This record gives sequence, structure tokens and C-alpha cells, in this order.
Amino acid sequence: MSHSKLTPMSHALALAQEAVAAGEAPVGAVIMEGQVVLAAERNRMRALNDPTAHAELLAIRAALARRDTGRLDSCDLYVTLEPCAMCAGAIAHTRLRRIYFAAEDTKSGAVENGVRLFDQLTCHHKPEVIGGIGAERAEAMLKDFFRDLRRD
Repeated sequence: MSHSKLTPMSHALALAQEAVAAGEAPVGAVIMEGQVVLAAERNRMRALNDPTAHAELLAIRAALARRDTGRLDSCDLYVTLEPCAMCAGAIAHTRLRRIYFAAEDTKSGAVENGVRLFDQLTCHHKPEVIGGIGAERAEAMLKDFFRDLRRD
């Protein structure tokens, strides 16, 4: 599927749909530096037999490799689900400038729910956070995926 003409969140949502087709939880992530896509990934936990292979972490690793640096301070992350504590920690450590997420994760999210990592005094970097972009589509994909999983 060609993603070149999509908005960053639409691109992430398309990646989430690809994840579903591969039997993975529907999460997609895109990292932008200005108008340039540095990385675009989807969940690959099952494919890689790696519980850390979340879309965000895979995209962060790919973007760091492209920039050949340990920081993403001029970059923005678009992700279809509120990041968990592991991903939020990676976001803080790489100093991503801004996070856009679609669906809230009231069970495992760590940005606006749960531990609210960026609001902790011990968190050394707090990106700007914008939630709810594309939430309806992301929530529907998540509900459908987990409903279908329970049927199997």
C-alpha cells in the first residue's frame, strides 16, 4: 500500500490496519521531521516474538538510525494508541518534541492515563501531547480486533 500522500495520522492508521491483517494488535506509528517521514512502523510483537516490538519503539529505533543520533528532539510521533509506560519512557529518553495519538488506552496508557509518565517529577523530558486525532477509527479497529480475537 502506498502511504506517500497520507497525513501522518492517516499513515499510522493504515499501518494499524496492516497490523490487523498480519494478526497483530492494530497499532501504527509514524515519526516525522518537518514534512519528512523518518520512520513508519506497525506492531510486530508476534512476528518478531518480541514483547517490546511495539510500533512506537520500532519507529523510534528506525528514526534514530536514519538520523544517526540518540535524539529525536525536532521530531513528532503520530501513533494510533496512547503509548504505554515502556514507549513513553523511550519517548522521554529520545526527547521527541510532540506526540499525537488517536485512541486513549485507559488500561495500559501512560500518557493521559495510568502513571502519566510525563507528569512525574522524575521524568526529564515532557513532550507536547495532542490526543484524539483519528480516535474513532483507531478505537473501532481495536474493538473489532479484540472482539474477533475472543471469538477464535
